[in-house]
Amino acid sequence: MTAAKKYNAEQLMNVVLAPVVSEKSTFVADKNRQYVFRVADRATKPQIKAAVEGLFSVKVKAVNTLVRKGKVKRFRNVKGVRNDVKKAIVTLVDGQSIDISTGV
Repeated sequence: MTAAKKYNAEQLMNVVLAPVVSEKSTFVADKNRQYVFRVADRATKPQIKAAVEGLFSVKVKAVNTLVRKGKVKRFRNVKGVRNDVKKAIVTLVDGQSIDISTGV
């Protein structure tokens, strides 16, 4: 059974939220076939792998995740905290690529 068959399409659409487009992420995408996505906080590595394979029709080699903790910010006398963000670094098999600029 493939990873994409374990989850329905609605679950997979809610896993990958957006691509991260920054100088570092585009450099890594060009050099190492690694793409960075913002993902749901409760998403697991198998869910992320299945979502990327299902949405972009590519073969995923590995998934690494990290959680960037929210910063404490001040505006005048009001103290607030930004939300935590979970990111996934997805490595593709040789010969595969994703065109982030076209969207899903």
